[in-house]
Amino acid sequence: MTKKSDVQLYIVATPIGNKSDMSLRAVEVLKRVDIIACEDSRTSANLLESYGIATKVISYHKFNEKQRTAEFLKLIQDGKKIALISDAGTPCVSDPGRILVRELFGHNIKISSIPGASAITTFVSMIPRESEEFAFYGFLPRTQNQQQKIFEKFLTTDLIFYESPLRFIETLKNILQIRGSAAHVAVGRELTKMFEEVKTGTVEEIIDYYSNNTLKGEIVCMLYAQNLNNDDDSNFVSKIKKLKELNYSDKDISQIISTLYDVNKNKIYKLVLDLK
Repeated sequence: MTKKSDVQLYIVATPIGNKSDMSLRAVEVLKRVDIIACEDSRTSANLLESYGIATKVISYHKFNEKQRTAEFLKLIQDGKKIALISDAGTPCVSDPGRILVRELFGHNIKISSIPGASAITTFVSMIPRESEEFAFYGFLPRTQNQQQKIFEKFLTTDLIFYESPLRFIETLKNILQIRGSAAHVAVGRELTKMFEEVKTGTVEEIIDYYSNNTLKGEIVCMLYAQNLNNDDDSNFVSKIKKLKELNYSDKDISQIISTLYDVNKNKIYKLVLDLK
């Protein structure tokens, strides 16, 4: 048995695209541990071979997390040191690992993180923002109703999320319908790779762009916080429609929105009537 003060699990960040972003410390740790737990051994093999890392690899993904967690706990209690990596970026951030960390933490097993690449921080550092504050959701649910709850929850906070290129246009159209044409987004894809691309604009502009241009690779997107005090009536359209669906009267809708967002009640009432 090893001392509990010794680190037994290392959370190791790996490049999100460019292999050269691998840190020297990450390489050293991956060579020194007894086992590397990874999402897909085929994906990780290429990176590990590039740095001469011959450590034993064991799969650890969302379909075998519970089984592997029990196995890794036993290995650690027997004195083994394990490193956890994901296919790209930092483990436990929209990648497997939370179950393992929670279980080991409960057994007072020391865990340490080897920092490195993350799509979130890479993206945030290269786009225009008004505030340091942002929320990160991970991968969005697929249905419009589920997405609507999220977009409305983070109405006044910049919201960062991941999305599949196969679903991205549909998600943008949901944003347009829920937030209106005034909604602004920033999009990053293929970050740190040869064809890295970052685009910003209204949701309509981004839909138009990706309807006519290549949309491949990993995507990270930020839906900017909505300015509720500007003069763009489209900011309130989705809210009015929602309240109408709940059978609120025109006067009640005007009162609710003007109170919540400190806008002129008569202006909102006129907009309510225009939407009939």
